[in-house]
Amino acid sequence: MTSTPLVTRFAPSPSGHLHLGNARTALLSYLAARKTGGRFILRVEDTDESRSNDVFMQSLFDNLRWLGLDWDEGPDVGGPQAPYRQQQRRAIYEGWLAKLDAAGLTYPCYCSPAELSLSRKRQLAAGKPPRYAGTCRELNAAQQADRVARGLPAALRFRVPTAQTVSFDDVVHGSQSFATDDIGDFIIRRTDGSTAFFFSNAIDDALMGVTLVLRGDDHLTNTPRQLLILQALQLPAPRYAHVALLIGMDGAKLSKREGAMSLGDLRALGYLPGAVRNHLVRLGHSCVTDGWLDDAAMLADFDLARLGRAAARFDEAQLLHWQKEAVAHLSDEAFRDWIAEHLPSGLTGSQLATFAAAVRPNIVFPRDAMQWVAVVFGEPTALAPEAADAIKEAGADFFASAVQVFERGLDFRQTVREIGQATLRKGPGLYMPLRAAITGETHGPELAPLLTLIPAAEITARLSRAQQLASA
Repeated sequence: MTSTPLVTRFAPSPSGHLHLGNARTALLSYLAARKTGGRFILRVEDTDESRSNDVFMQSLFDNLRWLGLDWDEGPDVGGPQAPYRQQQRRAIYEGWLAKLDAAGLTYPCYCSPAELSLSRKRQLAAGKPPRYAGTCRELNAAQQADRVARGLPAALRFRVPTAQTVSFDDVVHGSQSFATDDIGDFIIRRTDGSTAFFFSNAIDDALMGVTLVLRGDDHLTNTPRQLLILQALQLPAPRYAHVALLIGMDGAKLSKREGAMSLGDLRALGYLPGAVRNHLVRLGHSCVTDGWLDDAAMLADFDLARLGRAAARFDEAQLLHWQKEAVAHLSDEAFRDWIAEHLPSGLTGSQLATFAAAVRPNIVFPRDAMQWVAVVFGEPTALAPEAADAIKEAGADFFASAVQVFERGLDFRQTVREIGQATLRKGPGLYMPLRAAITGETHGPELAPLLTLIPAAEITARLSRAQQLASA
């Protein structure tokens, strides 16, 4: 990592929910800035107004903050290069477009989408890379006027210089070179007047002082186009780090997979932000530490030199591992707050503390608490099949003895000891049928603290029902 403070940015389009590939890019960009004491900028690229949505934009803000990211500049916090929504920066873009036009580096293009599609098909059929054929590049004033008179809409193209090479050193992929003759003149302003990604993205990076652009490697071929624009306008160019794409276990790009989860989906399911961070930071980035990384440890571990080129696989099993780690690292108070919506009202502080401590090893998501709330504070739940089997195996006499001992009101250890003596059972043969009868499961939280919360009459009633089942 460089010792120079880096200025990074995350620049999503608010046209849908934030998918995990973009969330990973945001996290890595954030870590790069914070690691070097630099600045992290949030910019909304919404020039395509037909697809942009303010609801998605607000959701994006909320989910990034939930993930644990904050930004030094952005639409909702302001900054020296405001505004940070591209819809509001049109006058800025028009000024720079005018500079390109004055230098003779732009021209109007009247080609229709159908004509462009046909041209690409012809090039592919001839074994050539598809690029703009230059149909409108040399139109004279009269020819342009004729097309305007016919009402043909015009996009604006950048006039790419011929017989040159664009080279840059990518942080991840190393030295890169592209021949301008393979690029073709590209659109920088659409027919509706909005600026294209190649142009507005590059202008904003330069004006906002971005020194490192960290993004997916599907943008690698976009970089030479943006460097040509910046060079033509004599604007500073950032360094680029094109990270490996995020794919699912099936090998498909995660953002395009049918049913692929968004960051908001994971949040709604009950995943903790620390779990998501710990998984995402290991996708396309090698961590030195195998174990849990809190915020400070994650910053210490992050290094641009360990960004990888191979496609990174999002693994739900690994995410589940980090979810369990995240739950284990919650403070007692934070854990109780996390499951609070599933707890009954009116619990005393002692009841809440006892219940939370007992069930915590068995909780992966907040909704998991509901099962044990029902066991402890609610109506008896249906027996799991294996619980019914354990009850029948123990037999009616076992539960008759258990009822008699429990009715004496002894502490748990003494109660279990006497039941064991009366039934000649010990170990799992003793504990499992008791657990099955009282909780409806053969495995779960430690039984002793749960029994302090269940009324004695309810315990003996459940044991009596188990006795009836065993004798049936």
